[in-house]
Amino acid sequence: MLNVADEREPVAAAHKPRSGAEPVKHAPCDMPNKSLEKMLCFEWLGQTLASLCWIGSVLAYGISSSGDWLQLCAASSWLLANIASALTAKNH
Repeated sequence: MLNVADEREPVAAAHKPRSGAEPVKHAPCDMPNKSLEKMLCFEWLGQTLASLCWIGSVLAYGISSSGDWLQLCAASSWLLANIASALTAKNH
């Protein structure tokens, strides 16, 4: 039976307390220190590919109404935001 009284969520392994001797390790997607590392992250690649597919589908079906232009603007904005996030990745 499911215990609904305990509403606490499990603690992720990355958030467990560490002793001072253990080095803190972060995946490149968690803390990008270079633009290239940011662009190689699965999340960044997935979002960029999705925005490119969205742009491609709008162009493939044709632009025949104002809603099509809005779709194209939204997809293009998403792509530009992804590119900007990679270009402004700070060194830590």
